[in-house]
Amino acid sequence: MTVTDETGATITVESIERIIPLDGDIAEIVFALDLGANVVATDLSATYPPEADALPEIGYQRALSAEAVAAFAPTVLLATDIAGPPEALDDMRRLGFPLVIVPNETTSTGAGQKIRAVAEALGVPQRGESLASAVDGAIAEAAAPPGGEGRPRVIALYLRGTAAQLVLGESSNTRWLIEAAGGIDVSESMGITDPVPISAEAILAAAPEVVLVPEAGLTSVGGIDGLLDIGGLAETPAGRNRHVLFYDDQLLLGNGPRTAEVLARLRDDLRRVPTTPEGES
Repeated sequence: MTVTDETGATITVESIERIIPLDGDIAEIVFALDLGANVVATDLSATYPPEADALPEIGYQRALSAEAVAAFAPTVLLATDIAGPPEALDDMRRLGFPLVIVPNETTSTGAGQKIRAVAEALGVPQRGESLASAVDGAIAEAAAPPGGEGRPRVIALYLRGTAAQLVLGESSNTRWLIEAAGGIDVSESMGITDPVPISAEAILAAAPEVVLVPEAGLTSVGGIDGLLDIGGLAETPAGRNRHVLFYDDQLLLGNGPRTAEVLARLRDDLRRVPTTPEGES
């Protein structure tokens, strides 16, 4: 297959015998396309399905090395714009490995676009269209009706112990999920696009009623009690009522084939949260 990837580059994929997805949600897509037997290694973010998690690892998608990848002699590499550093990707290209960058839109249609692009690069476009159409339909079915009163205010955080404590914004998958599930993402009123460090003052002003966090991040700070020790959170409505929602990292952040599953769970969980008029605490 010869494809034009997300960067505008033209890449020829001569064999899919040895696939390395450089991203967890791409690995999940490859397995969902029934090509998992061709995957020879994955990155650390590939935790689902279990067969992907069990494969040898080539490092983390944001901190890759060409040497680690080359050791597995891949015939095709698949990545999103998250993969890096750029120097490592350039080294992979110089070594002659076909590297296809696929779309990574954080929207309700992003999962379908990503699936179609992966399937095209691997020479199974019809299989990809079938899977993408099913995922698109399931997402539409899982979404809460637009508008309505009593929409809880939600803040989404990315945590890795004390090393990274960030508020997620428009560029993250959580923004559209919160809105589609019937919530209000307070990062919009906070003016946050890309992830930014947590500010106690800004969080108190936003007065979220729910904290949404990836499960591994919650574990890294010692669970809900540790989370509420982070600046400002304990004094918010979410903190006082311990309204903390957490889901598997790849499921929540990946925008892959199971996106409708996390959307439906978030929708149902938000419906159980009592809300207060905006501005009250």
